[in-house]
Amino acid sequence: MSFAGSHPDAEGRGAEDRGAGWPQTGGVPYALADVFAEQPLSGNPLAIVTDARSLSSAAMQAVARETNLSETTFILPRSPALEAERGVQVRIFTVAEELPFAGHPTLGTASWLHWNHPRLQGAPRITLDLPVGPIVVEFRAQEGGRPGVFATMQQQDPVFGNCFTSTQDRETVAALLGLQPEAIAADLPMQIVSTGMAFCIVPLRSLAAAAQVQLRGREAALWLRQHGAMFFYCITPAAAQSGADWHARMQFYNGEDPATGSAAGCAIAYLVQHGAVASECSTVIEQGIEMGRPSRIYVQARRTHDTVRNVRVGGRTIPVASGRLFL
Repeated sequence: MSFAGSHPDAEGRGAEDRGAGWPQTGGVPYALADVFAEQPLSGNPLAIVTDARSLSSAAMQAVARETNLSETTFILPRSPALEAERGVQVRIFTVAEELPFAGHPTLGTASWLHWNHPRLQGAPRITLDLPVGPIVVEFRAQEGGRPGVFATMQQQDPVFGNCFTSTQDRETVAALLGLQPEAIAADLPMQIVSTGMAFCIVPLRSLAAAAQVQLRGREAALWLRQHGAMFFYCITPAAAQSGADWHARMQFYNGEDPATGSAAGCAIAYLVQHGAVASECSTVIEQGIEMGRPSRIYVQARRTHDTVRNVRVGGRTIPVASGRLFL
């Protein structure tokens, strides 16, 4: 069988007459990066459309479905004066909807700007203008031989919502997570927490319980909407030899998130609020283990009297690929 360009098709036309083939120029630029990753091809992959001014909201949503990643971000360049005043405008889409805020897209997009923005390249601090408001990302000096760049963001002060402590609550949530009620820890409440996006934090008794999580997506989404949250974030103490302090899982839509920075901020605020982690203690959350995308999220929060503030979430971003979208 020949695949030469002059091979005729059923109508006798040459292959060169059937279309332009793979475009050689033009298109919309994008990049891929792994966020909360210690090594390439780990952590949470992120697609970044680096100049999305030509795209409508509908086109952005379609591109996010095309990438089929947890999130895709879209940078909307503006005048230097406006970016200096408000930050770099960014929109975040999952495969299903636009989000006002998310953690790994914020760190990953800011890292791309740190490497590539004409004015902000190498800047120690970069502000993103997100629908939830401005988020400042700070960059740490490179460690010798480590890939990528390490960055930290300060999330909004946490808003603590309803706690769920009854036997009926545990039975309901456990069923939504595909677990038995005894899999949910009894010494900590389940609670709605937001640092820009609301999650229901669910403490589990063990790593064995975490391994069994199997979200009932449609029923879970209905329960979460009724209680003002987006997703469940399940946490349990990590194995002693793992190098992490807490182990997390976050299943959503029809899949699982390798690392959820927004939820990790809620989780550390929750843990500090309930005395499970000391104020300003540097804490490591591992995530993505069960799906083969190990991630490390570095978090801490400060408790002052009855208030938790200064929620900080950090991790390493590693560049993976770049290319162009032909739409």
